[in-house]
Amino acid sequence: MNNYAAGISLLSFIVAVTVSMWYYQFVFLPEANAKPQLPKEVLEPADHVNVAIIEGSSQPSQTKNFEPKEVRGIMGISNKIIWTNDDVTAHSVTSDNQYVDKVNGPFDSIKSIGLITPKKTFEFTFTAKGEYAYHCEPHPWMTGKVKVVENFS
Repeated sequence: MNNYAAGISLLSFIVAVTVSMWYYQFVFLPEANAKPQLPKEVLEPADHVNVAIIEGSSQPSQTKNFEPKEVRGIMGISNKIIWTNDDVTAHSVTSDNQYVDKVNGPFDSIKSIGLITPKKTFEFTFTAKGEYAYHCEPHPWMTGKVKVVENFS
């Protein structure tokens, strides 16, 4: 009788683990990794905000580097930010806290296009409101901030 109870317990355990693994793989993971459904205005805003990486930014003595240093985007109107490298040195735009947007991935030019070479641009569309501090990876004294606010119109 004891062998039957042990066999039934083992079989029940195997079934429970199998069902749990199936649920995790085919139900939980797809929902957890799904991109959120957002309005077209948020994914493709009508306007954008420009930030210039000004000449001489690679010098630690230069206090101006990202111009403007802090920018504000409005969700669904101007939540796309475009950085243009006007310097003669390559730079990056890298999140201070490794922010990963649920739609557009990591807020890090190095991971998407590499360093931003002279006269080239990097653009990022934020799909969540918040404050996003960033820096240049090769030149960490270069810092900036993007603040994305709710559209109240």
